[in-house]
Amino acid sequence: MYARTIRMQLKPNSVAEFTRTFEEKVIPLLRKQAGFKDEITFVPAGDKEAVAISLWEQKESADTYQRETYPEMLKTLTMIEGTPQLQTSEVCNSTWHKIAAA
Repeated sequence: MYARTIRMQLKPNSVAEFTRTFEEKVIPLLRKQAGFKDEITFVPAGDKEAVAISLWEQKESADTYQRETYPEMLKTLTMIEGTPQLQTSEVCNSTWHKIAAA
């Protein structure tokens, strides 16, 4: 399994809009992507940053999403400032997805 972690700076007072946009636009789009498994989003204390983690069956599926869909999806996130920071990782453990370290 593969993970994409995105850190985004939020505009002031935009947490509700961020949450609503993810629920109504981003997650439905992700569910249509080949290899997509799960999405987790959260806003740490302070409401200035949001973090989104998407899980994918394999790296190739996440890479296809990054190239073909992510740039358009990003345009719906009008409540973020600057350029989101992307980190990609192989998932080593997950109790939810029953993944154990090799």
